[in-house]
Amino acid sequence: MQRTLFVGPTAEAPKDLYSVVMHGAVVRERGRLMLHGHACATTNTYFSRFPASYWQRWTSAPAVTVEFVVTGDGVVRIMASDAHGGPRTVVVNEVVNAHAETVRLPVRLDRFVDGGGLWLEMETDEGELTVERVRWSVGGFRSRPPTAVVICTHNRAQECLAILGTLVRDTEVFADLDSVYVVDQGSDTLDAHEEFQALRREMGATLHYVRQRNLGGAGGFTRGMYEAMRDHAPVGVNLLLMDDDIRLEPETVLRLRGLADRADRSVIVGAQMLNLLHPSRLHVGAETADLAILQAGKPVEGAMWNADLTNREDLTKREQHPRVDAVYNAWWTCLIPSEVVEAIGFPLPVFFQWDDIEFGLRAREHGFPTVTLAGAGAWHPDFAWKNWDDWSRYFSFRNALITSALHSDFDRRRIVGYLAGQLVDALVSMRYGLADLMLRAVQDFLRGPDVLADAGAEISAGVRKAWCGHPETRNHPASAVPGVPDTAMSMTAAAGTPSMMRAVLVKRLLRQLLRRPGGIAAVSSADAHWWHVSLFDTAVVTDPSQEGVRVRQLDLDRAGVLARRGGVLLGRLWRDGRAARDEWRRRLPELSSRETWERHIVSR
Repeated sequence: MQRTLFVGPTAEAPKDLYSVVMHGAVVRERGRLMLHGHACATTNTYFSRFPASYWQRWTSAPAVTVEFVVTGDGVVRIMASDAHGGPRTVVVNEVVNAHAETVRLPVRLDRFVDGGGLWLEMETDEGELTVERVRWSVGGFRSRPPTAVVICTHNRAQECLAILGTLVRDTEVFADLDSVYVVDQGSDTLDAHEEFQALRREMGATLHYVRQRNLGGAGGFTRGMYEAMRDHAPVGVNLLLMDDDIRLEPETVLRLRGLADRADRSVIVGAQMLNLLHPSRLHVGAETADLAILQAGKPVEGAMWNADLTNREDLTKREQHPRVDAVYNAWWTCLIPSEVVEAIGFPLPVFFQWDDIEFGLRAREHGFPTVTLAGAGAWHPDFAWKNWDDWSRYFSFRNALITSALHSDFDRRRIVGYLAGQLVDALVSMRYGLADLMLRAVQDFLRGPDVLADAGAEISAGVRKAWCGHPETRNHPASAVPGVPDTAMSMTAAAGTPSMMRAVLVKRLLRQLLRRPGGIAAVSSADAHWWHVSLFDTAVVTDPSQEGVRVRQLDLDRAGVLARRGGVLLGRLWRDGRAARDEWRRRLPELSSRETWERHIVSR
């Protein structure tokens, strides 16, 4: 079910996510730990705890057996924690003059309902001790279905090739896989790269490479699901979805498969996201969504978020031990048993954004829960360094509306209020492209399910074109901002969050409507709040990616057109939203059917 590994797969992975040297001289390698005299090390770490609480909750396995190989002299302890992180000793194994001796120790999974894990502590006195090949195993399996990795990629050839290379290099993980499906939707295709040809030879019949037109993440993942389920019918298959831009910890493959195969009922098992640029930080432990205000990615109660997993402070250590229950798991790395797809249908053909959330909510309504497994992680590009204000926001708004219509009571008062606030925010901060996309999203939601007729291929092109028509959406080098002299770009910090938001908003709107001069200012991405940016006629705002800047300029004519259009569309959403909701619900079985997807991905 799990291996204890003492360092990561690459040098970028912080060692303290795997093992920690408490004192003395210790050599840490991937599968082996060597302690010199008077040394101590622990695996009470993110990647090396066995998540006992999740195993007791989701399986009926009575015990886990820890097996390892020791050489030398010392003590190996199996430690356990509770939901508060408090440690206790479960088993003590004294090692005396051992030479490659295999030790097997059973531990009951019986005191972990609310939280807690298991780990090893190793200590030496005068002698030296080597511990290697640590394995955690559980018996009592049903017939295990094969596992198929599904990767959807679009013009990220190098990143995708790195994932394939990582899988192949870990021979134990690769041997555990039945197949790997790569669905390539880009113009920079994998098969144009020499490295891919070498990997293809090495992976042999395990690799299935498919090319198709760009149908977004929803279309790419669904094509992989479709191919894998067809190839593995009628026995079924574990569908292990992976984004093309992650840095993979291959151990996560074993852990997701292990829990899914031993769970007493079919469950979706997802990995947690670690930040790629800040690899010791956890994005969020388990996620939920607030469909009344169209917000996803919210931590469930008690879940960690934006946490440094190598911080040894007591509070952070305790927070890693409680068990938390997810509502859905994003598809950066997520295992879906094919029986779930057979029961509820395929993802919606929404191109991308919210497809994974909608699928997880639909699965939950059909009795298939999602488990976000602690200690199963993948590094994904930091969301804080991605630009929230780009063309994909059309899909975020539209697909959030669709998901809310399908899986909530669709509170029109709160939804219209939220969207009105978003529109005002965009207009007062001179993000006219964002306002335009939001209104297009509302309009297309009201058009109903026929808007998904081509799975988003044509709409994606239209949205990009509309987005590019707004000058403030373009990135410029900070050293050459068109129309803005360098002497006018002094960085201006925000004064802080206003205590009376509505009053400040009225003041900013009046300032803009009365055309009171605000001048030019440079604004950092951290200070780009509407209440600060709206003080200026021209704001040179740093992009969150830190790759350039955008020039926002006050344009009351454009703002007026968008405001009037917004009033009309939000009024329609208020009046016709319930009818639209009912139509989306009525058409859901058709939209998620095999027949619909065959029209999109197989017949072309």
